[in-house]
Amino acid sequence: MTVDAKYWTEGLATGGGRNGLAKLADGKLTVNMASPKELGGSGLGHNPEELFAMGYAACYLGAMRFAAQSEKLGSVPDDATVNAHVGIGPRSDGGFGLKVKLVVKLPGLERAVAEKIVERGHFICPYSNATRGNIDVETELA
Repeated sequence: MTVDAKYWTEGLATGGGRNGLAKLADGKLTVNMASPKELGGSGLGHNPEELFAMGYAACYLGAMRFAAQSEKLGSVPDDATVNAHVGIGPRSDGGFGLKVKLVVKLPGLERAVAEKIVERGHFICPYSNATRGNIDVETELA
């Protein structure tokens, strides 16, 4: 598989990684990083899992909108939401791993149409493509 990248961005981490600064090279966003209390940190900043959750939720919602429009499945309502839950913990074979649960709300759509949009969103979303076969991603249509 090849990717013809049409857009690139650049992020930089300094300090201790999980405890330091993360910022975009263009200076438009800087985030103070701190490990969560559950992993022994102070919890007084943000962590990569939070940023991943926001990115995945936004990207997947956009992918569902693209799928609905391009495949003529209907339209995703303006009040649709994706709530990405991202968990981190030790893997049975060593190191750490992630788990994701996407809770999707598509108010006003027939269930069958909503299910098709949710399915096609995973085909289009680059986060879903990047994680497929690497981490557990559960999708719940609420």
